[in-house]
Amino acid sequence: METIHFVKIFTYIPELLPFLFVTMEYVILSMFFGSVLGFILALAKLGRNKIWKSLANVYTTILRCTPSIVLLFLLFYSIPVFIKSIFDLDIGSSETMVVVVITFSLFLGASLSEIMRSSYEAIEQGQYEAAMSIGFTTIQALRRIVLPQAFYVALPNIGNTILYLMKEGALAFTIGLVDLMGKGYQINSETLGGYVLEVYIALAIIYWTISIGVERIFKKLEISYGLGSQCVKVSSKINENEKMEGTV
Repeated sequence: METIHFVKIFTYIPELLPFLFVTMEYVILSMFFGSVLGFILALAKLGRNKIWKSLANVYTTILRCTPSIVLLFLLFYSIPVFIKSIFDLDIGSSETMVVVVITFSLFLGASLSEIMRSSYEAIEQGQYEAAMSIGFTTIQALRRIVLPQAFYVALPNIGNTILYLMKEGALAFTIGLVDLMGKGYQINSETLGGYVLEVYIALAIIYWTISIGVERIFKKLEISYGLGSQCVKVSSKINENEKMEGTV
C-alpha cells in the first residue's frame, strides 16, 4: 500500500501558489464582465418590453442548462474560426485566457441576472414610493434607498457565485490554461504520476484556504451592509410617517 509523502505536499504548495494569480485573474475579469451582462439582462427582465424580457429569459434558461465544460470547448474551437472568417486574424490556441473569461462571463451573466432581479424585487415597493413622496428623484431613490438594500440581499448569492466560479474555473486546464489546476496537471506529467495524491491534496488545501477567506469576507460585508440596510429602512419609514402626518 502506498503511503502519503506529507513533505511533498508542503513542497508543492509554494510551487503551485504563483499560479493562483492566473486563477484570480479570470475570476475577477469574469465577475466584472458577467456583472455588466447580468445587469443588462436584469434590466430587460424587469422592463416592460415583452420581446427583450423573453430574450433575456431564454438566454438565462439556455446558459443555465448548458454544462460549463461544453460551452468552454465550444467557444475554444469556435472563437478562432469566427475571428479568422470575419477579421482574417489567426489567434490560434494561445488566447486561452480570453476564451475562459468569455465562457464564464456568459455563465455568470445568466446567474447574476437572476440574483439582481430577485434582489430588486425583494425590496418593498413602499420604500421607493416613500422616497419619491419626499422629493427624491428616481435615481436618488434607487441609489440611496433601493439599491443598497438590494445589494445586501444579493450578497450571499454573490459570494456563492464567486466560489462556484473558482471551482468551475478549474476546468480551464482542459483547454491548456496553466492556472492552479493546470500547474498541478503539469507537475503530475513531469513526475509521471508519482505524487498524484500529494499534488491534489496541495491543490485542495489552497482552494480550501481561498474559499474560506472569501466566505469570511462576505460574512463581514453582510454584517456591515446589514447595519446600513437597517438604517435605510428606519430612515425611509420615518420619512414616510412624517409625510403622512403632514398630510393629515
